[in-house]
Amino acid sequence: MVGTGRSEFRGGRMHEEKYRCYWDLLSRIPSLENPDVNVTEETFEFNQRFVSHAQARLLKGGRKMDVASYGVGLKDQALMLELLFLPEPALGRKRIEDWFTQDFFDTIFWYIFTTMFAFQKWSSLAEMRRYMKRFMHLVPGLNHLGGVMRTKYNQYDSVVRPIVRWLSERGVKVALDTRVTDIDFNLAADRKTASLIRIEREGQEDEIVLGKDDYVFVTNGSITESTDNGAWDRAPRLLGEDQAGAWQLWKRIAKKDPAFGNPGVFCDDIELQKWYSFTATLHDSTFHDYMEDFSGNVDGTGGLVTLTDSNWLMSIVIARQPHFPDQPKDVKVFWGYGLYVDRIGNHVKKKMSECSGQEILEELWYHLKLQELMRPVVEAGKVNCIPTAMPYIDSLFMPREPGDRPEVIPEDATNFAFLGQFAEVPDDCVFTVEYSVRCAQVAVYGHFDCGKKPLPVYVGAHNPKALIEATRAISK
Repeated sequence: MVGTGRSEFRGGRMHEEKYRCYWDLLSRIPSLENPDVNVTEETFEFNQRFVSHAQARLLKGGRKMDVASYGVGLKDQALMLELLFLPEPALGRKRIEDWFTQDFFDTIFWYIFTTMFAFQKWSSLAEMRRYMKRFMHLVPGLNHLGGVMRTKYNQYDSVVRPIVRWLSERGVKVALDTRVTDIDFNLAADRKTASLIRIEREGQEDEIVLGKDDYVFVTNGSITESTDNGAWDRAPRLLGEDQAGAWQLWKRIAKKDPAFGNPGVFCDDIELQKWYSFTATLHDSTFHDYMEDFSGNVDGTGGLVTLTDSNWLMSIVIARQPHFPDQPKDVKVFWGYGLYVDRIGNHVKKKMSECSGQEILEELWYHLKLQELMRPVVEAGKVNCIPTAMPYIDSLFMPREPGDRPEVIPEDATNFAFLGQFAEVPDDCVFTVEYSVRCAQVAVYGHFDCGKKPLPVYVGAHNPKALIEATRAISK
């Protein structure tokens, strides 16, 4: 978003207090607005002022649902406990729907869980197990998003820009319009060494020969690869693997050694991995004023609002305004997404994947009973909505087994590492910024004599008090 009030952003990540590696990193990065305060301090101070406590987490028929009870039956409660104590390798590539009863997917708990984390019924049971163990301490408050933290502004301005500035001040070079197409390796029985990086720079092929003191850290795979934006009057395109450079790179690398993972497990079924988001920009406060009055939450304290009777299973988030440092005072923004994008809408008789920004908002107004209220605002041209197609957004949740994700530092690797959501880090959860930072720390501390180790993963299920309180909450 720029100062004129035009916006295009794909969404943000929720944070929580136990992201040990993430907050450790950001404690070294000065805030853009106040260099005497680091990003960790800025974020914690912001969340002390705007505490997450959703009062309209789930809606049905335009009305708030009672979420005091999670509604999980005794059989599924027992299956939850059993899942926690099974070793992860025993689960293989099982899906969530392979484990729980069908009734589980109609519970308040599932509606909250699936929309908060973007799991689907066919997602990895092993990853759900990690989430349940890792975030056990948050389970009693999931129904009101208790413990969820946000940055002061969107994460590009609050996190990415401060890090980029910090790196630039230390001489780090960022090469734009440059794409890595392959990496060559010298592979011996007891030694694996990256020797050359093949790139395309400004449309021209080139090579970077690696010296004896060079290291290569590779982000294998990407959940935002091939993202496409639509417009107010146009649906986004669903782009395929032929335009997915990050996945093509990993597939080329993976052919060279079994230790480099199995990318096809994650990227070969777009229909199970895609969902669509949308960003609305309003030169008017009518919608935000209504939602504040209806929900009881001032902006920035309510978080996710899910429409459980939406065929698209649509959710929206109203962040604290302004969401951008240069956002004009008369501009409001919000973000939303749908999980079931190939279903016909309840009001707009089209698939969400076929809808323009205008049509998506028409469906939203219908569910919130706001059609008459918002009609003059829309007709006055004070609303814009940009839909976004993300074909690989749920690829990290695809069912997997040991070996499908490479180790951060594969055995016998001398000068390279894998980073991001598709490298293996025991116990931690993908689709979190914590996972990405932890990968980087494992790579750096493993290859260089820093005298450091990543801080241990916080696993809520290892805290007896958290386990007891979560069990009580689930059994209500």
